[in-house]
Amino acid sequence: MTFNSSLSRRRLLGLAGTAAAAAAVGRFAWAADPHAHAGHAAPAQSFSLDAKGWALPAPRKLKLATNLNAICLAPVAVADSQGFFRAHNLEVEFVNFGHSTEVLLESLATGKADAATGMALRWLKALEQGFDVKLTAGTHGGCLRLIAQENGPRSFEELKGKTIGVTDMASPDKNFFSLMLKRHGVDPVRDVNWRTYPVDLLGTALEKGEIQAASGSDPMMYRLRNQPGKRELSNNLIEEYANLSCCVVGVGGNLVRKEKPVAAAVTHAILQAHAWAAQHPETVAQDFLKFAVNTSSEEIHAILNEHTHAHYSVGKAFVDEIAVYARDLKAVEVLRASTDPRKFAESIHADVFS
Repeated sequence: MTFNSSLSRRRLLGLAGTAAAAAAVGRFAWAADPHAHAGHAAPAQSFSLDAKGWALPAPRKLKLATNLNAICLAPVAVADSQGFFRAHNLEVEFVNFGHSTEVLLESLATGKADAATGMALRWLKALEQGFDVKLTAGTHGGCLRLIAQENGPRSFEELKGKTIGVTDMASPDKNFFSLMLKRHGVDPVRDVNWRTYPVDLLGTALEKGEIQAASGSDPMMYRLRNQPGKRELSNNLIEEYANLSCCVVGVGGNLVRKEKPVAAAVTHAILQAHAWAAQHPETVAQDFLKFAVNTSSEEIHAILNEHTHAHYSVGKAFVDEIAVYARDLKAVEVLRASTDPRKFAESIHADVFS
């Protein structure tokens, strides 16, 4: 199957701009259909994004681990200055995390951090090892892209026998495009070669023909796509994944068990910030510049408009999303063959809003 960028969820978002996203912001909803989300299906149940129902009765200090330089997490970074945490009576201290996923999850499990945001496809393998961490919500979709030369492969099928450049053999983009290759009849373990490069050399490797596709995340892949002679072969807003979250909120197991209202408050504030970002990408872009490195408000705005910040999932719909990822990660030999995708999804989830 040839990837048609004009029909991808990312492209539809670009055409729609923020107007369509704004329609979804008034209510926060989830449905029995695992592929439905706010603004795209009638919800089975919903609750207001107003902080009143989830604000804590007294101020609570909380440590939130996140990547303050990741544009897709810009809504989280600016949530403090925009008052979303304060509205929930939270005094948040950011921990700008630059270590491994295992170290981050261990910090949650041991109480060194209370909550964190990150990418599901980087966390799930680590969570399979048994960290005392629970996922509470999916925050948005987007972030990952697969780039080729204009005259290069135009489908997953055409990547059979080819080489794909990545920056990390355990990266979420490698995991995602591995499972997409599998869906299109290409074994990502045996039919494709993966080669690691520093992110700023992926474009050069493409031009030299050392690789036939480059896999990565924004903002670098957004920039690479826009270079002359490059094109987006695929992204993570296609097919079954068009309406799934790629980034998630995680909290320490102890926080869920002992202070569930706190876990609910921080999760709700983060979701509220993402919903607001879908309506106000210009403001988020300007506010995020104090964290960002080597970018501009125009670039941040453009990237945010290609992500699905009006999509978020909790409860059963979120478990369904995790189970989809777990099923496909198992199929490409990332998760253990003995792992039951549904049971695994349920075991690492906490419904903090019930």
